[in-house]
Amino acid sequence: MDIIGLIPSFGGLAFTIAAFVVALSIIVAVHEYGHYIVGRWSGIDAEVFSIGFGPILFARTDRRGTRWQFAAFPVGGFVKFRGDSDAASVRSDTEGMDAAERRRTMSGAPLWARSATVAAGPVFNFILSIFVFAGFFLVSGVAVDRPVVGELRELPTVEAGDLRQGDVILAVEGQPTPDTAAFMQAIDAIAPEPEIDYLVERDGVERTVTGPYPFPPLAETVQPQSAARDVDMRAGDLVLSIDGEPIAAFRELREIVMASEGRPLLLEIWREGETFEVALVPRRQDLPTAEGGFETRWLIGLTGGMVFETETRRPGVGEAILMGADRTLFIAQTSLSGLWHMITGAISSCNLRGPIGIAETSGAMAADGLSSFIWFIAVLSTAVGLINLFPIPILDGGHLVFHAWEAVTGRPPSDRALQILMAVGLAMVLTLMIFALGNDLFCP
Repeated sequence: MDIIGLIPSFGGLAFTIAAFVVALSIIVAVHEYGHYIVGRWSGIDAEVFSIGFGPILFARTDRRGTRWQFAAFPVGGFVKFRGDSDAASVRSDTEGMDAAERRRTMSGAPLWARSATVAAGPVFNFILSIFVFAGFFLVSGVAVDRPVVGELRELPTVEAGDLRQGDVILAVEGQPTPDTAAFMQAIDAIAPEPEIDYLVERDGVERTVTGPYPFPPLAETVQPQSAARDVDMRAGDLVLSIDGEPIAAFRELREIVMASEGRPLLLEIWREGETFEVALVPRRQDLPTAEGGFETRWLIGLTGGMVFETETRRPGVGEAILMGADRTLFIAQTSLSGLWHMITGAISSCNLRGPIGIAETSGAMAADGLSSFIWFIAVLSTAVGLINLFPIPILDGGHLVFHAWEAVTGRPPSDRALQILMAVGLAMVLTLMIFALGNDLFCP
């Protein structure tokens, strides 16, 4: 056996596992801290705050009597509140307590306090996502409403022409471009050429200049678990030809891939002064549409970039938070729409991925850099918060349904009913996990 040959694979596996553990631990810690801190604010004592399950690796008890611990298997976590000895019972170990002491237990707290404590976990996941996205907008800025040329990229097939950084693009090939949306429409309406005419405003003066076609077949990002990722394509790669036929625009790349219907393609790539070829097979993928549905396309996992960066502006803190909330809401809506379309059979159930798929994506995003990894954590945090709100017994959403029942009827469900519902909920969650794991193993 070639032990040396296994080292790169082992290193990649170890990196993937480490990235997955880090991402999951951060998300779980935020989720459980939401339960803990809101419970504490609501007057409920916490006995244990645990990251992970199994044998305890590290533990300390704070002055409030809460034991903070890290366990050997970092695949989740929990907060154990005082008097909450049996999750499937409404009667916990609170007998013999006086009223004031019982008030500080989970079962003895008012309904509003218990509900707020349960809901806080998913809410904190959403808050994490919102603030991470907002931080990205604050650091990276957002595109201005008008098309302004930023830094020009140096590519072997592109001549800069007379276009300059700071030029405000007023028209492309005679088509007005008062805003970024109009600029994109104008580019879609013209044929790709090495040089095109721009009407720009420079130093307060309008002038016509020549410049490069703005959307060459340039990879801006490479998606995890994609055909392009599998052949080690990277951001910044320029596709020179497909099956020996030169291409000049990213839309040509997209059209050829979509028309391939899964036929293997041979791509000639330029990367940092060197050219090489890769063979890959496009994959069918279901993508969300602007109307809220999904459409199926053949894709290789690339998003296109421009030959020049667009000018950005720095949003205010309030605006960035609103934009972060909007991005979080979009992810949640798209996730729910995708789940519904899978249930109805409109799209493939292979879109649901399990722990292996999430771990692979964690490793790929971490390999792309810290910013990509943090962005992925925010996306995954939204998904975790959303899943926990599903009205399934054993999840936070199921507990909120029990609380709603108590609010309407004036009494909680019986112990027998809770035990049955919890067993059903556990079976549902395990079935979903096994199904998702099967997708990881057998879906392309």
